[in-house]
Amino acid sequence: MNLLNIHELNTYFPTTDGLVKAVDHVDLQIADSEKVGLIGETGCGKTVLGMSIVRLLDSSAQINGRIIYKGRDILGLAEEDMRSLRGREIAMILQNPTMSLNPVMKVGDQISEVIRLHQGLDKRAAKKRAVEILESVSIADAHRRADQYPHEFSGGMRERAMIAICLSCDPTLIIADEPTKGLDAKTKTQIIQLLKDVTKDRSMLMITHDLNVAASICDRVAVMYAGEILEMGKVWDVLKKPMHPYTRGFINSLPCRGLKPIRGSSPSLIDLPSGCRFCPRCDCATEACKIKHPEMTPADDGHSVRCFLYT
Repeated sequence: MNLLNIHELNTYFPTTDGLVKAVDHVDLQIADSEKVGLIGETGCGKTVLGMSIVRLLDSSAQINGRIIYKGRDILGLAEEDMRSLRGREIAMILQNPTMSLNPVMKVGDQISEVIRLHQGLDKRAAKKRAVEILESVSIADAHRRADQYPHEFSGGMRERAMIAICLSCDPTLIIADEPTKGLDAKTKTQIIQLLKDVTKDRSMLMITHDLNVAASICDRVAVMYAGEILEMGKVWDVLKKPMHPYTRGFINSLPCRGLKPIRGSSPSLIDLPSGCRFCPRCDCATEACKIKHPEMTPADDGHSVRCFLYT
């Protein structure tokens, strides 16, 4: 059974230059206890998709479609109901903890604030619970650390603090936005293991451009490009046997594959190509690719791809 069902989701931003189609007709499902990776280049719409789910975008954002969580359409909820759901049932680990944590508020107090908001505990009980959560994410000497400010934490500890805030109300679904970005190799490995441990019985949407992270944690992956999903399937099917030319190019551009860049650049989200969005950069493109926009096509064993090579 799916915990989350996203149908035809659009998230657009009006600007003086035109409408930015950051997320465009996206379908995505996450089952109970499933970990789904959302991978792609910077600027393809991954973070906007995650923030659309928890409704943390600016009021100017135009969001339509359906985001069904446990049978309820999140987009139809009143803001008060959404605040109750956000954090308690769906929690997001925001990108860049240095910017996301309040610099003038002690880390323990930031966790306590969330606990008091959603669980109704008094100040003392919430502080005790905050220390326990810091211990659960392997922060040593948690009682002392709870009384420190974010600038007194290392980068890895700040990421752990963000995970602690996320876990403070025992959510069912976690959205993790680039949780290993900017970390050294040793700390990255520790954070990956921590995320594995804390999501054993939870569902997670892992937003990342790091394929090694996706391979380590996720059951399935969706490849995003220019606001839409181009390929989706079991993690090793997609990474070992990529079908879409963009997925193959993205994988081959990694250092371990020889740093072979994809020619050209991603299209403007204001002025998208009329046909396949990857067509101007694709070595397999035909005349049909320039005219028609391909639909997602089912392949074998749950693998699907948006490409005319498979129709």
